[in-house]
Formats: sequence, C-alpha cells, structure tokens
Amino acid sequence: MPYMDCLLHSRAGQVTLAEVDSELWCRCRAEKDRGVPGEQGGSQYNKSLSTKAPPAWTPLHSPLCSGHPPSDGLMSSEPPVLDMCATEAAESLLQSEETFSACLARINAIVLKPLLQSEPHEQKGKENLKLLLLLNDCFHTLWDLTEENHRTLKEKFSISPSLCLQDLYILWKGDLFLSVYIQYFVTFANCVVVQGFDQAAKNKSEFWKTHKTALKQFLADFTSETSIPVALHTVLHKPLRDHVQQYALILTRLSEAIGKSPDRELVTSAAKQYAKLQSFISQVLDEACLTKALWKSLGHKLTEWLCVPERRLLEDSKNLPVFASVGRTNRVLLFDDILVLIQGNNCQSFDLKLVWVDGSGSEKPAPENRHTIHIVTPEEAFFLSAKEPCMKAVWQWKLNQAVRQALNGKRDFPLWGEAREGSEPPVHRCFKYVFRAEGRFKNAAYEGEWYWGKPHGKGTLKWPDGRNHVGDFKEGLEHGFGISLVPLISEDRYGNEMVYKGYFNDNLRQGFGILENPSAEQPFKYTGQWDNDKKNGYGVWDDKDRGERYIGIWQDDHRHGQGIVVTQSGVCYQRKFHVDKMVGSGILLLENDSVYEGNFTRDLTFVGKGKLTFSNGFTLEGTFSNKSGQGLQTQGILNTSSDQQDASITKVQLGLDEFPVEKRWQGIYDQFLGFLHSGCKEEMEESFTGFHIQTSKELRKSQEYLFCQRGPEDVSGKMEDVLEELVQHQELESLQCYLQKAFKSSLHPLGKLLKALTFAFQATYSGIGANKHLLNMAQEEVKYYAKKIWELYQGLLHLALEQKGQPLAETEDGEKSDLNAYRVILPLILPCFYPELFMLYMLYHEKEDDLYCQGIVDLSLFPDIKLLEVLDVQKHLWPLKDLTLTTNQRRSLVKDKCFLSATECLQKLITTVDPREKLEILQKTYEEIETTVSRVVERDYKLPMDDLLPLLMYVVSRARIQHLGAEIHLIRDLMDPTNEGGMYDFLLTALESCYEHIQKDMRLHQRETWHMARDP
Repeated sequence: MPYMDCLLHSRAGQVTLAEVDSELWCRCRAEKDRGVPGEQGGSQYNKSLSTKAPPAWTPLHSPLCSGHPPSDGLMSSEPPVLDMCATEAAESLLQSEETFSACLARINAIVLKPLLQSEPHEQKGKENLKLLLLLNDCFHTLWDLTEENHRTLKEKFSISPSLCLQDLYILWKGDLFLSVYIQYFVTFANCVVVQGFDQAAKNKSEFWKTHKTALKQFLADFTSETSIPVALHTVLHKPLRDHVQQYALILTRLSEAIGKSPDRELVTSAAKQYAKLQSFISQVLDEACLTKALWKSLGHKLTEWLCVPERRLLEDSKNLPVFASVGRTNRVLLFDDILVLIQGNNCQSFDLKLVWVDGSGSEKPAPENRHTIHIVTPEEAFFLSAKEPCMKAVWQWKLNQAVRQALNGKRDFPLWGEAREGSEPPVHRCFKYVFRAEGRFKNAAYEGEWYWGKPHGKGTLKWPDGRNHVGDFKEGLEHGFGISLVPLISEDRYGNEMVYKGYFNDNLRQGFGILENPSAEQPFKYTGQWDNDKKNGYGVWDDKDRGERYIGIWQDDHRHGQGIVVTQSGVCYQRKFHVDKMVGSGILLLENDSVYEGNFTRDLTFVGKGKLTFSNGFTLEGTFSNKSGQGLQTQGILNTSSDQQDASITKVQLGLDEFPVEKRWQGIYDQFLGFLHSGCKEEMEESFTGFHIQTSKELRKSQEYLFCQRGPEDVSGKMEDVLEELVQHQELESLQCYLQKAFKSSLHPLGKLLKALTFAFQATYSGIGANKHLLNMAQEEVKYYAKKIWELYQGLLHLALEQKGQPLAETEDGEKSDLNAYRVILPLILPCFYPELFMLYMLYHEKEDDLYCQGIVDLSLFPDIKLLEVLDVQKHLWPLKDLTLTTNQRRSLVKDKCFLSATECLQKLITTVDPREKLEILQKTYEEIETTVSRVVERDYKLPMDDLLPLLMYVVSRARIQHLGAEIHLIRDLMDPTNEGGMYDFLLTALESCYEHIQKDMRLHQRETWHMARDP
C-alpha cells in the first residue's frame, strides 16, 4: 500500500504489518538486531549520532522537550478524561510508528543499500559517496529511535490498556526527535545541493533500470517518465516529512481533546515545536533546490570555487534586482556564510562574520541612489542599490539575518520565521582575519575585536615574518596600550629584535613606553616618554654596550636638554645636551670621590677651564688640556690648605632642580587620569595589564594576549566590584587592608599603576643607576609616588560615591593629603622600591658605616662588664645576675649576656622595610632596656637621658647592625611627619647619638694614629 494511504488509514486501524510486506520488514529488523554491516554503519564514514558535532540548526526547546520523562510534579494528576485522551493519542502513535518503521525498512533495503554499493573512481563520485554514507548514518539513527520508542510504547500497552501523558515519548523526548530529524534533513539537503542523487543514479544506471518498478510502491504518482534522481529524492524525504506532519497532527488533536486541562499548554507547546519542524524542513528543501539550480546555471569555474555541500543560497540579484558599486559587478549572491559579487568569470567573496550592513542611508554614493545599503568589510566598503524601497528592505533584512545567524554559528529554527522576527547583528565582534590587500597590514593575521570592519578593542596582529602587535586598537589603528615585537630578520622602525611595551595613539607611540633591544650586538633599553612616535620628554636610556645610563630630557629621539649619565664604573656626570652633544660646563663625580666642575669630553677627558677637588680636600683650579701622548696637563693653582673634603662636595646630589619630581613619569599618571575621566570603563582599565610582561621571551610565550602569568587574586578586577569595595572600605584600618591587597593584585587598577611605577623606578635606580649621587632624586620620587597614588585613590573613591549616589567626601587640603600619603600609602608601596632605595642609602652612607663598623668591631672585643665600664654605665644598673658562669669561667670574661633581650629586639630592625615598624622596634628595644633595669633595681625605673645613652650604646654595640647609618637616615627621611617631636623622634635621636659617638671615637683614634705615624 502506498505510504500516504497508510497514513490516511492509520487512525481506523486498517493497516497491519502484513499489508506492508511483513516478511521484508521482519528480515530488515533482524538484520538490524544482528548489526549487519551496511545497516548500522560498517563504513568508515558511518558514525553514530552521539559522536557527531551538533547540528548546525538548533531547535527551540519547549518545557516538554527536556530529554527525560517528566517528574511527578511536571504534569498534574490526570482525571479520567485526560487519561482517555492520552490513551487514544498513544494508540494513534503506536499504529503510526509501526507503519513508519515498516516503510523505513523497505527504503533501507530497496534504496539505501544499492546507493551505497557503488564504487566510484573519480574524486567527485567519492565525495558524493561520503555524503550518502553520512545520510545513511542519519537514516539509521532515526530508524533506531523510531524502533526503540515503538517497542517501549508497545510494552506499556501490554502492561496496561490505559496510558497517560507521561507515556507519550514525542513529548518528553521532543528535543531528541527534533535533533535527529534536523540532522537527517540537513544532510539530505547537502546531497541535493551537490546533485548527489543524480550522480548515484548515473553510477548505477543499469541497476535502476531493472529495479525501477521497485520505487513505484513509494510514489503515488510514479510513471514510466519519472526520472530515477527525482524518484530517489522523493523516496528519501517525503515519507519522513509526512511522518513529522503525523506527529504534529496527533499532538494537535490531543491538545484540542483535553480541553481546559492545566496540561494543555504543555501539549500545545510541543505541537508548535513539531509545526516549526515542518516549516524548517520545507525551508531547508527549498533552499537546497534553489542552491542546486544555481550551481547548474553558473559556469564550471565559479561552481568549483563556490560550491560547498553545506552552503545555501539565500538571495540572488537575478531574482530580486540589486546592483553593487564595486567594479563591473553583474550579479550579487547572498549565501548563508558569504556574500559574493560576480564579475564575469571571476568573483569576490566576503565572510558574513565580517560584514557590516548599514541601511540607514547615512552614507550614500550619490543623491540619486536613495535606496542604498552600505556594506562594510575589513578591506573594502561598497554599496548595494535597489530600484524600489521594498527591494532594499528585503535585501537589508536578509543580509542582517544571514550575518546574525553566521555569527551565532547556527541557523534559526525555523530558518527565517516571520518577516519581522530576528534582531540585527552586533556591531562589536571578535574574529580572526588575514589581510590580503596592499598596505601596512598585508598578509597580517588579526585576531580580536572588530567594530564596523576595523580592528577595535583588544586584539593580536601577526605578520608572517614574525612581527606582531598585541594590545588595544581603535578604528583600525594601534591605540592605547600595546606590545610590539619585531624579530631579528625584520627591518622596521623598531630595529632588529626589539620589543616596545607602552602606549600608542593612532599607530604612533605616545605617552609612557619601554623600548628594548636584547640582542647581543647593540643591546639597549629606553624607559620614558614618547610623543609622535619619538622619544620626547623625560626618559632613561640604558646603553648596555657602553655600560652607561642616561637619565634626562629627550627631543625627537635625541638627548636634548639637561641630563645625567651614570657609568658602570661608578663615575657620573651632569651636563646639558644639544642633539646628543654635550654643551657648556658640567659636574663630573669620580669613583674616588674627586669632583670636577667644568668642561669635559664624552670619554671624560678634562678640557678648558675647570676645578678639580680631590678626596683629601685639595683643589686644583685652572685650564686643562690633554695632548696626544702627553697625558693630562693643566695650568692653575693647587690649594693644599684643607686636609678634609667638604661633605657638600663629596655628597653632591644631582637632578633635583633639573628634573622636578612632578614632571617625571607624567605619561603614567596621564593614562590613569584618562581612565578616571572616562568613568572607569572596563576597556580602558585593561590598558595597564601589559606591564606584567617583563621580557620579550615572556611575550613570545604568551603571543595570544596581554593576560599572562596571573596568580590567584584576592581582589576582583571588575570595575563595578572595585568601585563597590572602595565605598565599603573607607575607615583607616579597613582601607589599609584593602589597599594592601589591591597593590598586590595584577587585576586592580591601583595594582597596575604601582607596577608601572615600579618599572620606571627600577629602570632609573637599579643596576648601573645605583649611585649615591642619585639618592635624593630617588627618595623624593618615592614620596611623590605615594602622594599621587593617594590623589588617584581619592579620584576613584569620588567616582564610586558619585555612581552610587552617596554624599561625596570632603576635599582634602594639601597638608592633610600629604599626611595621608605618608601614613596610608607609603608603608604599603615602599616594599616595591626598597631594594633599590636602600642600596642608594648604603652607598651614600658607606664611609660613615665603615667607621661605625670598625668601632663596633673594637667594642665587641670587650667582655660585658668591661664594656659597661668603658661606656660609663652606672654600676647599680649592671644586670650581673644575667651573667651565668660555666665551670672555671670568670665573670669579667663573659660576653653577650647583658641586656640580651634588648639586643635581640634591636637586631630585628633590618627585618622590615616600613619606617613605622622600625620605630616600633626601636621603642620595644627601649622598653626591654627599661624592663631589665627595673628588674635589677627591683623597682619601676624610668631612664633619664644620661642613663639611657650609655645603655643604648651598649645594646647597639652588641646588636652589630651592619648598615645602621643607612637605616637611621631612611627612617628619618620617610617616617610619618606626625611623629616628629614625639617619643619615636626622641628614641631615633638617641640612636643617632650612639651611632655618631661610635664614629667620633673612631675618627679620633684614626687621627691620633695618623699623627703618631707622621711625627715619630
């Protein structure tokens, strides 16, 4: 019986297995159960549905289409009427599935098996066979699903004659049914597009001539004139399509029959899904036929270029006229993945993911072309013009929907829906594209964010020769923070093997940036300000080949203005430069503490008038010259009246007046201020991230993006979270804890700002820059960092309060702001700069610390009692009970036992970097001394200054802190100004007195030794 007749009579129960060739049907089922090759996918191309990628079309899921049986609470308890309706629907479904399964068995035996038995030799035939094998796989998946559910339903009827809605698997397995049918018809359409059935009929033409009548049983209107390809096409889709209609019919009747039951909405929703599946199938087949007709009409060359099984034609300018403004385009084709402009025998294609459609008319090629659509692509923009507004509207709608679906990676379900459905595609996108047109980007691959056809946002740009740029883009140009790498083989403005890490403005380096060439030939590093792609403003240049560092002003890539040069040997000088050449007189500080003031050459040769002050205080003033082979010559006056050099000369500080601290590293602060003024937008905040990449090697490891080497974070990087937390942590103690975490975070904007400042500080004062004549510059810079960070924190807090609508904090005056910077910020950021800063303190106070250490060595030779006596400590304060003796040991020889707790406490001074904590240690030391004395005198004893100094001198001598002078001066320079005049200040002054007294004794001892040696 024809299949359609079976469907028409299925409700009356007039069709049985016997009427549809039960022997054939049973034989096929037995073969399926045994897993006969060819039936279940013996081919290498025949894989189960579960191992395939999801279909390109994804159906909308109804509440009933959950893929599992509904729970007891999903459907209401069913009254008898509902049970009767469900039972009747189940009976109809059982009869329909039984008939359909028999039909599938016959299609498999009569049609599919012969189709797969051909052995093509040409490439096209092999490709068609692959598609047929995939179709066979989908067919058997669908057949298996039908068989399984038919068997389940039959078993339920054998147990009980009455069924409920939960037994209707087309409800609770709706998503699975939809997916299987979608996958089948998509694959079937692929075969149609490439004329797979025509090729199959041709390959086995003799077979089909003899078996043509076998196809007649599937087709009601089959005649001798019906072609084999048409017959195959019809047999492989019409029964399945009609069966979907039967599902929808069963659910629709059920929905009508159950009346106002609470479950009606669920059944109706499922019926609509199957109705949508019907529309989807119709649209898929229509598109496939249109696409097939197009490939037949196009020339062989164009078909070879464009024909892909999965590609579908959506619109053709021959059907709906539209004209392109590009060259001599005579035809426009819109596919589901590309837009094609045909020009004679050639064509130009554009990936829809990178096509922007503007139909607003904001840009027009000419006033007379009113009905235009502006098409924007990464490398070309053009217009599509229509004669009528309705034609423009259709093209614009189809273009927008095609682009949107391409971006989503799947077609709609159904494909188009209603004319007014569907939103416009987003203008901000993220994709990869390789530029081909002539220009700066030729052959470069860009992967990242796009906006209206141009790189815009975060992205990575890579050239085949190894050049790349990672960072921010704006309207197609590098703009914002970025990292550029140029390999050794490239000749570019950056030179060979150079990395630039910093800010750009319209593809030009602008603001703060770091340029480094780590190659062995000419290694260098520049850290500083850029303007118009050139070094301009304050910056630091490391010439690793010459072993020197320039700190100063630049103009158009030249040293121009005041500058300081520090060499590896310890020599440094300050001069004025003009286009890289030194002009005027300067000051030259030699490694032996000699100072020359006057004119000198780059190789440090004295020339012209000058004054040389030796380390012993002698001065030589006159005219200097250096004739070849004769060495340094001078005519002048040698003054030997002084036997000691003026400290103001030996410890002269450079750069304080020439480089005001507020003008250094302005580019770093400007970026943060721009971020604040923008309202703290997320995209701008990320600009600081790149400074966590320190070397070009790390950059190569992380080519993909700026986010690298991130550890677990205690602070959120999302700006809404940052601003929220700022408002919650305004109390001093809470704020300090919060800022401590923020400064350690690579995500928080304040943490990123501190990282950039750390790079700038290290570039200036680490390595070669560790020179004592730069101490005041460095100390002043760290204080200014704290001040600026506090100001920027206040700006963030102000913005956070403003966005939350809360009262704004009162504006702080300059003095209060500076106090908060010292009290809150400086202790938290100091660890980042401490290694370089303390090294400068050690170098600056090196001579004093050497004298102090010699004095400590001399004092350490004394036993405890003798040292207390030498230091004039009153005897009634001596802790003699602490002198525990061993066998045959005399009390007068015991060392390092008295005031041991105070000594150990003072030794902790070097374990912390915070001046406040160092002062607390000093106070704790004083308390330990006082506690020991109180124990000795057996009463509370407050030490007067006359008693404190000798005792503290004893503790200092036993603590043996190596760089005590550097520690004292760092505390004095960086401590909280509110501590001046208080207890901390008193104790620090006492410690200074001890330090100076030890030095004074050593100076007197050295002078006496010197006089004795001179006057025997």
